[in-house]
Amino acid sequence: MGAVARQWMIYGANGYTGQLVARLAVRRGERPILAGRRATAIQPLARELGLAHRIVSLGDRAALAEALHDVAGVAHCAGPFETTATPMVEACLATRTHYLDVAGEIDVIERIYARHDAAARAGVVLLPGAGFDVVPTDCLAALLYDALPRATTLELAFIAGGGLSPGTFKVSMRIFAQGTVRRLDGRLRTTPLGVPRRVVPFPSGPREVGAFRTGDLASAYRSTGIPNITVYALVPRARGQIGRAAFGAMRAFLRYQPTRALADYLASWRVSGPSPQRRARTRCEIWAEVRDRAGASRSVTLVGPNGYELTADAMLRSMRYLLAGTGPAGPIVPGAHTPATAFGPGFLRELDGVEISDVKVTRPAER
Repeated sequence: MGAVARQWMIYGANGYTGQLVARLAVRRGERPILAGRRATAIQPLARELGLAHRIVSLGDRAALAEALHDVAGVAHCAGPFETTATPMVEACLATRTHYLDVAGEIDVIERIYARHDAAARAGVVLLPGAGFDVVPTDCLAALLYDALPRATTLELAFIAGGGLSPGTFKVSMRIFAQGTVRRLDGRLRTTPLGVPRRVVPFPSGPREVGAFRTGDLASAYRSTGIPNITVYALVPRARGQIGRAAFGAMRAFLRYQPTRALADYLASWRVSGPSPQRRARTRCEIWAEVRDRAGASRSVTLVGPNGYELTADAMLRSMRYLLAGTGPAGPIVPGAHTPATAFGPGFLRELDGVEISDVKVTRPAER
């Protein structure tokens, strides 16, 4: 990959994912501006990597607009996105700056999609979910929809080894407290955490997984229009009456704001994210299946690198295409996009270390 001529920024560059993106960018010959709200966190990294930096708070609208005035695109890596995405998106719309992030929260992604018309008027692209959640799952969903356009049900399942970054841990705690969401007949419906459960044929072998709340319930629906979507992950099972009571008590505990704030504080100090060595020896796996009303199905699996490595790679490639205005699927029309609507499902095949199986075809009589 050659150098990008137009200037771009990583906001939240001092965070776990932000640092991965910044370091990979430098290895690929990129020169992004590093930005964040604390000089003590940003300046040392900028000096180490030999990059320019800017210190600006998302709460200072005028300063943020000034920081973005000569920037063509922002890779937004500063969570929690439920509070940080909106001010950055609005600043990008005001300054006509392309925006992408690694958000995996349904509500955040839906809010960004709601700014589609504003983005189209500004001539910019808004691309939430440009990392492990939701690039591979979204592109697999689009790939299968192309193979079975009359599909009415989509199921996605993933396992990702290596551990969690502080930001991902915090989001996971919020998901645990909120419970599971599925898309049924086009609408989001709340269900108990981990319900339903099923066994999924991952490439490494069958695993039991439970329904889980992810951004795919927003992105895959936008990419395909499939009305029934369930996402599965390795969700612990509450066994017995005591187990269910403990599960419920823990969820109630985490819904209490002071408790959640304490959990976030402890995560910032006690959760460091997987080391380079652990990332190098762990992989991610994804299974996806679509079905139509007649019972025909199409399924596919993916094996890839550690989810954080995939995220950094996907973010950099996404930024390059946004700045160029065109990608694997052709010109990128301004507006709010999913990875699949921006780049097409073939984008997956460009990512380092990603292996996709052939699409398995099942006809009604074979089920």
